[in-house]
Formats: sequence, structure tokens, C-alpha cells
Amino acid sequence: MLRTTAAMLPSPASLRALLRLSRRAPFPRLRQLPSPPLLPRLRPLSSSPNPARDPLAPPEPLSSAFAAAASNPEAPADSDPDSSWGVFDPVAGRIVMQTHPPPPTSSSDREEEEEEEEEVVEVKPKARPSGGKREPRWADVATARRAAGKGGKAPRVSYVCSNCGDGFSQWWGTCRGCQAVGTLTKFFPGADSADADADAEGSHHAGRSWIRQKSKEMVPKKLREVTKGFDQAGWRIPLPGTFGNEISRVLGGGVVPGSLVLVGGDPGVGKSTLMLQLASIVSEGSEDHGSSPVVYVSGEESIEQIANRADRMSIKSKDLYLYSSTDIEDILDKIQPLSPKALVVDSIQTVYLSAFAGSAGNQVQVKECTSALLSFAKMTNIPVFLIGHVTKTGDIAGPRVLEHIVDVVLYMEGERCLSHRLLRSAKNRFGSTDELGVFEMSEHGLQAVLNPSEMFLTEHDSDSEILAGLAVAVVLDGSRTFAIEVQALSVPGSLGQGKVVGTKSKRVEMIISVLMKQAGLKLQDNVIYLNVVSGFELSETAGDLAIAASICSSFLEFPIPNDIAFIGEIGLGGELRTVPRMDKRVMAIAKLGYRKCVVPKTSEKLLKPLDLDIQILPCNNLKEFINTVFRPEV
Repeated sequence: MLRTTAAMLPSPASLRALLRLSRRAPFPRLRQLPSPPLLPRLRPLSSSPNPARDPLAPPEPLSSAFAAAASNPEAPADSDPDSSWGVFDPVAGRIVMQTHPPPPTSSSDREEEEEEEEEVVEVKPKARPSGGKREPRWADVATARRAAGKGGKAPRVSYVCSNCGDGFSQWWGTCRGCQAVGTLTKFFPGADSADADADAEGSHHAGRSWIRQKSKEMVPKKLREVTKGFDQAGWRIPLPGTFGNEISRVLGGGVVPGSLVLVGGDPGVGKSTLMLQLASIVSEGSEDHGSSPVVYVSGEESIEQIANRADRMSIKSKDLYLYSSTDIEDILDKIQPLSPKALVVDSIQTVYLSAFAGSAGNQVQVKECTSALLSFAKMTNIPVFLIGHVTKTGDIAGPRVLEHIVDVVLYMEGERCLSHRLLRSAKNRFGSTDELGVFEMSEHGLQAVLNPSEMFLTEHDSDSEILAGLAVAVVLDGSRTFAIEVQALSVPGSLGQGKVVGTKSKRVEMIISVLMKQAGLKLQDNVIYLNVVSGFELSETAGDLAIAASICSSFLEFPIPNDIAFIGEIGLGGELRTVPRMDKRVMAIAKLGYRKCVVPKTSEKLLKPLDLDIQILPCNNLKEFINTVFRPEV
């Protein structure tokens, strides 16, 4: 503020009048007056009788009249005819002299002036649609709630790790959560006016409120009220046909409405083919339910490419819709008018949510997209099938929590050089995880194998010399029984240099050691090669006896007849031990036409009441087993 003396402005009322006129002026206000060193130059503008003085001399002391006026601002100024008052004229742009003092400014005038000085910001209300409230969209369940900033403040910037998803308020060279280097990405969370005061979480932890539209209506209910009138048989979506029955077996009896199913497998094993055929079966429906629309969404292929593959597999479903997109919100918006019976997303690593940082496929995006699709499935009661990529180790790519979020995890197994495919369940909230589906890849897609027990057997002649070293094991995978052919080759060489394919090498080494110790076979000078045919992985101990039989057959050069099967586990003492569900195994091979079966002695009593058309050969140990099987017929 401009500092003055009594010689220039006799009373504070004149100063207030000057400020009042300057505020009301239509021209730019006088923001800042010259600095104190230039003040002496303004002093000659006063017409007071004080004589001129040196500009560099110190200022004179205040007069007693001005001191009294300063102590009492409301007191009237002295009416001296020779005195004048300097007032700033905004039109002339300078200070002019007046003989009469300006009227004093009241407190109410000062308040009005302060109100006039404030800037008024006009806020226009947002226009609402003419139809009243906006209709709910399925994409709302996928929209993440962002952190709302306070009025007038810029949104807080966060740094999100694209590897583990942890957020930090400032940038670090290394993520403190997973210790990854260079993975922190700058992220600006947006503001959502609807949830501005309700949600203050970070944007990378948002979007966790599932099924928000009925949260106030839903209350805990008794179990008997939920199950009252519930039809368990008609609840699941049926999958007719031999192909559908194989998938229904693995799922536990059909597709559960509102379930989230994840299908994983190696590249090229046939995941997309399986899901396209499944979508066709669900869309065609059954005689009781009729046809319904099913949407197949791909983030890897165009709709023309999907249609070409469907034409190659002779799929002509009229209610099967194809769509190519990678935005979850866009997908849910586009399929809402269709109200589909099922949704297939190929694959979960290609879709993303724009509300979260990082590119599609990172751990944050995979987890949040899966959570959004789970929310969609539970809200609409529409089953969702996700295709997932796998890593080098065979695990599904993405965070481990992905498998905890979904309801069912299916793995598709098979070798590229072989035509058979196995579909097994690693997690199933609605059924058993012991079931197995068997398919065969053909020119028209996947075909169900009607008799999977015979697919691992080769046709051979019982009189051929190449049968030496071949034995048949009976194993269980889920509720299915398989007859697996095991091949062994014994050649002279050093022990420990052999190769094992299809089973655990440590288990084979143990069986070889037991044969040398307990059965007296001189295998230390031979190299043993072992193979399980058709790429089957033999992990059950029920195949121990077949492994020992194939090794003995190759070492003794004694062919095993093709009508004998082996069931049993071998202990370190050379004894034969029983395995679970012996009756089901023996019944399965009896239906395949086998006439003899070698089993442990302890399971003989269990198998006698079955009255099967098959000869049971019980044995206590390996010596008795060798004398029974490799004895020349008279």
C-alpha cells in the first residue's frame, strides 16, 4: 500500500475515498503505486503552507492533528480553507486536488465493494436425458470407480507397477512389492462426480463392488428358502450329443448358469476349436429349451477368420454371434441387446479395462478384467467361458489369483504329433475334479472318443516276436478306466544310462533295483529304455506291475500274450500291493475282451463275487509273478 504523510492526505477518510473510487473505476485498478524512494516526488502536489524541503531529508514527524485523526478514524477532519485533498482521478489517470474532503466510507459500503470485487463463476448444470434416469448398462459393472479429488485441487498422481499391480505415491526405480526394475507407470486417476464423496480409494484398487444394483435389496436368506422348489436337474444348461456329453462329464453334468469357466492349454492344442464347438452346441440348445443367442468374442482373430474356421468345421448355427474387440466395456455394451445365453472370450490376456494402468495381458489387467466378467456373470446369470494362455511351465499366464477368482479351471492336454486330446478339470466348484474328457482332433474339429479304453492299445499278433517287452497296465483317471500299453527295451550296457518316457524315471529305477534284489535278475549289465505309448502320462502306482512285466519280457526275451493285463503296486520288499477300485479296473478290461489278469493276492477275495468272464491270476511277490507269467506252456 502507498505510504503517505499528513501534508499529502490530512485524514484517513481521504485515503478510504481514494481506494473506493479506484475500485469502482471502469479502468484497470491501481494495483501498485511507486516504491517508497519515489514518494518525495509526489509531495509537491500538496498545496499546504508547509515550505518545500530537501527531498533527501528525513520525513517530518506527524502533526498532532493527524495523530489524533489516526487514533479516531471516525472523527471529522479540520475545515481549513487553505487545505486541499489529493484524490486519484481514473479518467485523467492522475491525482487531482479537491477543496472538500470525500465522504467517509461506511462499513456496509466496504462490504458491498468487497462483494463486487469477488469473481463470480457460473456453473452450468449437466444436461440430463429427456427420458429421466439413465437405463442401467451391463458395462457399468466393468467401470472402475476412480478416486475423487477435492474441489480446486489437481488429482493425485500415482505410480502403478505393471508387474504386480502395487501403487505408490511417488516414482521409484525399483518396485518395492516385486523388486522389478523399470515397471512403474505414471497414472492419473480420473474424478467421478457420482462417487466423489463415497470412494477415496486409489484407482488401481477400485472396481471391486460387485452386483451393486441389488445390494440394498439383497438380504440373508435361510437355506431351505433358497432350495425350496429348486430343480437341480433342470438348473444346468444341457449339452446334447456325444461331444456335449464329454464336456458335461468334466463340468459335472452341464453348464452352471452364472459360472465363470477358464480353459487353458498349450498353443495349438485346440482351445479355440473346443470353445467354438461348445458355443455352437449351447446356441442350438435342446428340444426342451430351444435355441438361444451365444456370443463368441475374440481379441486375437477377426470375425471373418472365425467364420472361416466355423465353416471348415461345418458349424452353421443361426444364433451364434461373432464379435472382435478387446475392450471389456465395449463388449458388454454391444452384447446387452442380445441377452445371450452364454459368452465366450478368447482370450483373457487380450482384453483390457481403460480405467486401469498397463497394457492388456499384464497382471493388473488380467485380474481386473476377470473380476469384471465374474461380476457380469453373477449379475446376469449368464455363463462366461474364458480362454487363457499358458507359460513355459504349463501354468496359466497371469497372477495366481486368476484361478481363485473363476469357478472352474479346465486344462486341455495333448501332443501336436498325436490326434488325441484330453480335457481334465483342475478346479470345479460344481462337480468333481477327477473326471476326464477324451477327444480326437479331425478335419471337422474335435470328435468325442466313444471307447477311450482302446485308444492307447496297438493292434498286434500274438505269435509275433516283437511282442517281447510289451505289457498292458490298467489305470484310472477320474471315473474312467484306461488300458495303457507299456514298452520296455533291455540292451547290454551300463546301468543308469537308459531313458524313460511317459512316467517318472525315479519310479522305474526303483522297480529295476527291486527286480535285481528280490527277483534275482541280472539287470546291472543292461540299459533299460521304457516308453508309455500314445503320449499318456503314467503317474499311478497301479502301473508298477506292468512296468516290471515289460522289463522282464524284454530281458528274458519272452513275449507276453496279448490277452493278459496287469494291475498292482510293487513294494521295496518285492511284494505286490493292492490298489484302489480293483473291481472297476477288472470289469473294464473284461469288457475289452481280456481273458487273464494278474493282481495282488490280497485282492482275490474282493474279485471272486464279481463272477466275471476273466481268469484272475493272484500273486504274492515278484518271484511268484515271474513264475506265473513267464513259464513255458506245456
